[in-house]
Amino acid sequence: LQIDYTAVSLVAPEKVHFKYRLEGQDGDWREVVNDREVQYSNLAPGHYRVRVKASNNSGVWNDDGAFLDFSVAPAYWQTNWFRALCLAALLTFLWALHRLRVQQLRREEAKFREAVETMPAIAFIARPDGYRTFANNRWLEYTGLTIEEAMGTGWQAVIHPDDLKRVLEKWDASLASGAPLEYEARLRGVDGHYRWFLTRAVPIRNPRNKTVQWCGAATDIEDRKRVEQLQSELAHVNRVSTLGELAASISHELKQPITSTMLSATTGLSWLRRDPPDISRASGGLERIVNDCKRATEIIDRLRSLYKKADQKREPIAVNEVIGEMVLLLRGEANKNAVSIRTDLAPNLPIVMADRVQIQQVLMNLMLNGIESMKDTGGVLTVTSKPGKEGQVQISVSDTGVGLPPEKADLIFEAFFTTKPQGSGMGLAISRSIVESHGGHLWAAANDGRGAAFHFTLPASAEGVQLAAAEAQTGGLHS
Repeated sequence: LQIDYTAVSLVAPEKVHFKYRLEGQDGDWREVVNDREVQYSNLAPGHYRVRVKASNNSGVWNDDGAFLDFSVAPAYWQTNWFRALCLAALLTFLWALHRLRVQQLRREEAKFREAVETMPAIAFIARPDGYRTFANNRWLEYTGLTIEEAMGTGWQAVIHPDDLKRVLEKWDASLASGAPLEYEARLRGVDGHYRWFLTRAVPIRNPRNKTVQWCGAATDIEDRKRVEQLQSELAHVNRVSTLGELAASISHELKQPITSTMLSATTGLSWLRRDPPDISRASGGLERIVNDCKRATEIIDRLRSLYKKADQKREPIAVNEVIGEMVLLLRGEANKNAVSIRTDLAPNLPIVMADRVQIQQVLMNLMLNGIESMKDTGGVLTVTSKPGKEGQVQISVSDTGVGLPPEKADLIFEAFFTTKPQGSGMGLAISRSIVESHGGHLWAAANDGRGAAFHFTLPASAEGVQLAAAEAQTGGLHS
């Protein structure tokens, strides 16, 4: 911006001085001699006034001077209308983007609902607090509830009364921790009958890792439950029939502590009848009686647990302890067939979560098979335990009998396959199903020398692995 100015002098125009000031921009007056113009640049939009004063050749200033008012218009991008236009364009873009996203979400929701409505499993959606907000048609068709009845906590009405408390406890635990949910429970159908379902639910989280809803599905496992029940009944029959065959050996095993008890009691009475009574020796006899009674009680307890028909119960068990129980129970059968039982048990093994009776049954089947293979020649039956791979525990039963033909290594685990004249062909098949139901594996192999070896693994519990590691570091000493 350039502003020109001048002044009239009839005496000496060249001696006229000027000074100027742009109000709001220049702090002081600027004095010049020969210049007749002033230039400004980069002025912000607005209204301005420039003042100019002149002096004659005598140095007398005209205090009034002259002024010029002018305005600087803003660039188009600085105008309000342009800003309003940009804001409108931005809002239009955001609205269009929002509508596009809404349409995408609606299409995805429609696809999801279509998939959920057509899936054969029961499906549901719940709020972060567990309040049901959606149930698919399969749920409504099976239960006979209306959509209104199934919402909220209405779904609890179809849970079997014996299962409801356990289900709610698992739900509350998952809601509190945010961990995925899984449980088995019986659901009442529209016909009034209950069927077993496996329910799984997972939390859906937002980018801030906050749970916004739960999505779940329930799968009918009634047939699986019936198969498990049949397997359990078959395993019980197998145990009872096997123990029936061992009746003579078990009675002999019980006869030993009973005979020892009688002998100790008779001897103790004789010591007490002396004059004076020999209390010290009689006391020793009583201690032997107590030990023999404990031994007989242990044998009877093992028999009762194997004869008993009960639901599966997974509990922490020490593998070496179970092996010791079965060695005690089968020692008589082994002695009858001139078979010696040896054990090689690793210390500090982790605890496993298993059904104690079922693991006893597996060991009994494998040990009896080994004894059977050596009944004509005698031999050695070796039971070992050691840490397996990936936190598992491995148990092995090997014999020095007739051995295992390679071509029959897999066939022996098939139901009704047997090499014994009086065998049922179910022992190994049941044993494998028991081990696999525990998450383990059972296999057979030729022994290093003579005979055959059977190995099976059981997964250790997480707590058991940590405890075993701690005991190994401290030499197995703990209070």
